[in-house]
Order: sequence, then structure tokens, then C-alpha cells
Amino acid sequence: MDALIIAAGYGSRLADLSPSKPLTPVAGVPLIEIGVRQAMQAGVTRVVVVTGHRADMLEAFLADLSVQVGIDIVPVRLSDWSTPNGHSVMAGATRCEGNYLLMMADHMFEADILARLLEEGSADRGVTLAIDRRVDNPLVDPDDATWVKMDDQGRITAIGKTITPYDAVDCGAFLATPELALAIRDAIAEGKPGSLSDGMQRLADAGRAGTMDIEDAWWMDVDDPRAHALAEELAPWHLAHTFGAFQATANEG
Repeated sequence: MDALIIAAGYGSRLADLSPSKPLTPVAGVPLIEIGVRQAMQAGVTRVVVVTGHRADMLEAFLADLSVQVGIDIVPVRLSDWSTPNGHSVMAGATRCEGNYLLMMADHMFEADILARLLEEGSADRGVTLAIDRRVDNPLVDPDDATWVKMDDQGRITAIGKTITPYDAVDCGAFLATPELALAIRDAIAEGKPGSLSDGMQRLADAGRAGTMDIEDAWWMDVDDPRAHALAEELAPWHLAHTFGAFQATANEG
């Protein structure tokens, strides 16, 4: 299966730490490398990365990373990287075959989350979102989180940053089918800005958006200096397998 990683945005809140958000190091490892390695550990065999801001720098790094870790990494460059993130999904999805694992470049996950998510495919879903029911998770920034409301069967009924009430937080990992990019396109045609949540809401309205509860597994969104400081402390312990793989590659080099 392919993974699609969105890495086109500016990342203004981390700009003081790094000129490129996806290349911001956590405990010495760039965020985008953590994402690629985690996708590989989950069973992905090819990675599509949507680039935009500082695309030349990021694409040069990805070319080297592809050789180092032994996986095909396909960059897809957005000409206008200021557009909402759904435009990145539409661009990247054109290079994915069938269903794909959709990830945000600034999110990190325990390996089990992504591996379980890859097993969640079902004909009655256009997308499955990893969700965390721990809405008071201290690692979640409530002002930046995307919230999720679900029915009794765990299907999404509403999703967005301002919805209320809500049952869970969006973890930033999806098992997507080709329906997701089409839903974003249709949302734009109806006058929506074209965010990922716009497409998700369309699928939710059609009863086609499922969820997977990550239960007590660990994840983080590294979106600002506070989160970055926490990630520096916590990620090497929670993601020991990922960081161990990085160290093994470094030793081989």
C-alpha cells in the first residue's frame, strides 16, 4: 500500500526552529523522516510526499532518504502551497494506487496505530480516521485540534475545529480510499475552501466516514515550540523502534 504524507505548508509556528517544518528535527531526526519510517514499519511499500514551501530543500532530502531507507519516495509539488490541506490530498492522491495511508508530516504515532489502521478497510467506508477519545489529553492543543462527533456505530457525523459537542480528537492518520479526494473536489465545487475536513464532512454526511479508536496508544502533533519541546523529551521513548531504525541506518553509513 502507498502512504501519502502532506508536507506542503509553511508551518509558521515552528519557523524559528527550522526553515522547513517537515525537516524540523525531533531528537535529531527530521519529522518527515520519522513519518516515512513509521509508514514503512506499518507495511507501506511506497511513499508519496506533497511538497510546497521550501520544496527544493525538502525534495533533495527525500531523494537521499529514499536511498538510505530503501523505499520509493515520490514528491508531488504544489504550485500554490497556501491553499487548504485538501488540495494537497487531491494532488497526492493522483499518484496513489487504490487505498492509501494518509498522514500529516507533523504528526507522530506509535507503530501499532498505523499498522491497525491499515487493517480497517471496508466496502462500507470511504475513509477511516484514527481518533482519540481522550479529549483531555494534555498533549493535544485544544485551540488547534480537529474535533470529531460520532454516532453509536463510531461513524463520523461532524468534524472540524469549531464543532461542539464532540466525542474525540482527530489524530491525523487516515485509511483513505479514492472517495476522499473526490469528496474534497465536490466540496470545492460547492464553494468550500477545500480543507481535508470539508471532504471528510461530505463523506460523513453520506455515512461513509468511519473511525478507529487508538485507545491508550501514544501520538503527538508537533505544531509549535511547546509541542516540539515535549516531543524531544517523549518521542525517543514512545517511538523507540522508529528511532532505533534511524540509529541502525546511521551506524551502517
